[in-house]
Amino acid sequence: MAQTLVDEQFPTKDGVVALLVFHGQSAMTAEQRAKITEISKWLSSDNKPKYVASALPFHRFPKAVQDKMFSKDQTTILLNIAMQKGIESDQIYETLQQIRSYVEQIGIENLQFEITGPAGIAADTITLFKNADFVLMFATIGLILVILVIIYRSPLLAVIPLVIAGMVYQVVDRILGLAAKNGWFVVDKQALSIMMILLFAVLTDYCLFVLSRYREELKKVGSKYDAMKVALTQVTEPILFSGGTVLIAMVTLFTAIFKPYHYFAPVFSVAMGVILLAGITLIPAMFALVGRTAFWPFVPKIEDKERKPAGFWTKMGAFVTKKPAITAGVLLILLVLASLNMGTMKYSFNLMNSFPSDISSRQGFEILEEQFSPGQLAPVSVILQSDKEIALEPSFVKKVASLTQSLKKQGNIKAITPDITPDLSKANATLPRNFLSQENHAIKLQMTLQENPYDEVALDLLDTLRNNSEKLLKESGFDPSRYSLHYAGQTAEQLDVRNMNQQDTIMVFSLITVLITVMLIFQARSVRLAMTMIVTMLLSYAATLGLGWMVFHSILGYDSISYRLPVYTFVFLIALGVDYNIMLVSRIREEARNYEWEQAVSRGVALTGGVISSAGIILAATFCVLITQPLQELFLFGLTMGMGILIDTFLVRGMLLPAIITLIGKRSNRKKQSVPISMD
Repeated sequence: MAQTLVDEQFPTKDGVVALLVFHGQSAMTAEQRAKITEISKWLSSDNKPKYVASALPFHRFPKAVQDKMFSKDQTTILLNIAMQKGIESDQIYETLQQIRSYVEQIGIENLQFEITGPAGIAADTITLFKNADFVLMFATIGLILVILVIIYRSPLLAVIPLVIAGMVYQVVDRILGLAAKNGWFVVDKQALSIMMILLFAVLTDYCLFVLSRYREELKKVGSKYDAMKVALTQVTEPILFSGGTVLIAMVTLFTAIFKPYHYFAPVFSVAMGVILLAGITLIPAMFALVGRTAFWPFVPKIEDKERKPAGFWTKMGAFVTKKPAITAGVLLILLVLASLNMGTMKYSFNLMNSFPSDISSRQGFEILEEQFSPGQLAPVSVILQSDKEIALEPSFVKKVASLTQSLKKQGNIKAITPDITPDLSKANATLPRNFLSQENHAIKLQMTLQENPYDEVALDLLDTLRNNSEKLLKESGFDPSRYSLHYAGQTAEQLDVRNMNQQDTIMVFSLITVLITVMLIFQARSVRLAMTMIVTMLLSYAATLGLGWMVFHSILGYDSISYRLPVYTFVFLIALGVDYNIMLVSRIREEARNYEWEQAVSRGVALTGGVISSAGIILAATFCVLITQPLQELFLFGLTMGMGILIDTFLVRGMLLPAIITLIGKRSNRKKQSVPISMD
């Protein structure tokens, strides 16, 4: 709202700002200053880049004024340029490249030149992601191919899932491209990167689920089509429910107020819709056509009798069902202890922290932060709005002077400009024109903070000022019914982001938990079993974040992490973690038709352990591919998801959930003195 007010009351042709930073190891020489003057002249001339709207006229200032523009040690100077309003990111990128080329052409020896500010960040974002998707795709495909070859030792079983994923990706890519072209919704770049990971990983998982049952049936049935028909009967419901829960989680993001979260919703909803359709049509059709040949050289043959499950997960299933209390108790203690570490997490709202340390916009920002007052990097605009036309008479100016003094008393404020004192008598003569809006209904002050404008301290200060606006107006002699205070700028925007993030976190977490629980109740046909699954998944999420923060802070040395990480991790970890729980519980319910409950649980773990573990390893590994991405946010997200999926796959799904289900089943059996097949 405040920024809209600034745009309305103080209109300008200027768009996003680029900050040109020139920095030397010692005080700048006359020759270096002459070069900077030449650059300033060019940026103000008719030959300047097409999309530059205005530039700070350094070359026109007297030497005494120029000297004040340098840092205290005379090593650093900052030149502001403004882009034209409404231009695209690629046009900003091209403009800044032209400026870099010109600076290189004239030569500035022994000076470091960086471009930061909103325009510099936008240009560097394009640079970072220029070839990122290709790297991500080839790394994902290569990793999945290697893992599938190791698991199945069959070339076709390694290639076919990737062919299917490639076909589905082409369909999703065309749909999203068409949507972006027609303006149906915004296609976010970061969402596309994560979507590609999700698509290849989930489709590979579904291939493994179908293949596992298909191979079982090929050992019982001669016809490859009849075998797939039986296999599909067993896996269709789990795939529909698991895919449905992921889709519900993605659709829930439409309720988010914060745009980056909201932009994820259409991209992932479209992707999951196509993935789900492929899971029950394309995947079984492809493997049915290839038949037994897909498993070459280990072709499954018809067997006279069913083999008993064997291997690691058979032993694990037997152990968990024999000692469920010990298993559940130990794991619950470990997960709860890891979860407690969540309380010490610190979040960053500074985008620069996510950029690589060698990127120009970050280096320029850090130079300015070191050489100048941190608050100068992004001053806060304070707007005093009136419901009637403002007259700059002495009595009004005195009230404004009182307001500035009241603001300064709040602490952590270095300066407020223009510097208004109560003894001003000729307001119209002394105050700059941009102090008053064109329609004379608002005045604008510029407030420079002492702290970094993106730090939590700055956000807390601005939040306090907003909450105390009415009190500040009264203390200064203004009537709050006629006047209002507004704050605009980067700090105000980040405060809005923090508030929106808090609101969206509560909304998204609540909706996803409730909706997935309802889905699990329908799938498991049991409220108790559904509640058990969702509680264990929530505990797994909390433990993942706690363990992740321990790694990031204590081992990798990060002081804070992106505020978006908890939401992203929750949406994907809970949604994808449901898949494995559904596959396990579906198999347990199937086995319970022929076996006692404890044995059914043991067989369920044994029969699904191999395929779910393989799927979990693939899913974790593909998310870990995000570690190759240049943004710290994606790096930490990939690492967190990798840890979370492995915890969920091996500890929660493989041990904790079966142990709790066994305990519940035994208690129910004692009460009812019957086998609790449905656990209703």
